[in-house]
Amino acid sequence: MSDTLDDDKPTRRDFLYITTGAFGVVGAASVAWPLIDQLNPDASVKAVSTIEVDISSIEPGSFLKVAWRGKPIYIRRRTNEEIADAEKDDNLNLPDPQKDMERVQKKEWLVVVGVCTHLGCIPIANQGEYEGWFCPCHGSHYDISGRIRKGPAPTNLEIPPYEFVSDSLIKIG
Repeated sequence: MSDTLDDDKPTRRDFLYITTGAFGVVGAASVAWPLIDQLNPDASVKAVSTIEVDISSIEPGSFLKVAWRGKPIYIRRRTNEEIADAEKDDNLNLPDPQKDMERVQKKEWLVVVGVCTHLGCIPIANQGEYEGWFCPCHGSHYDISGRIRKGPAPTNLEIPPYEFVSDSLIKIG
């Protein structure tokens, strides 16, 4: 019985297999990491992914136009009359039906992406038949809630992701 080999003991060959495998894994990870990391957005993209806008100077009935991700954003402070008109039109047969309260977080403030949903033109604020936005390129009319009312645009003006940080500050993005 003293001639039998004990197969459960680690050998030098086992050590070399484990060491070679470990170096292989570390080498593969060191090659893969830069390739995966380069897929992340660069600092300039991260910098424009969110913006904070001071809205304290916007008077009722006026708006502020800012840029976010290369798109114009209209932040409108609506009057009580404008809010009443928008809510009154909730039950109309609209091309893209959406109630005013679904489009705002606070009744007084409307935040929309200022890009026409037809072909991407920039509509003009406080224009058109509904005193909202008018796209002169193809004749789309949006109401005070940014809903399409007339023209070739298929949908309402887009609402960007935003939140009220305070009573005077909105974070978009």
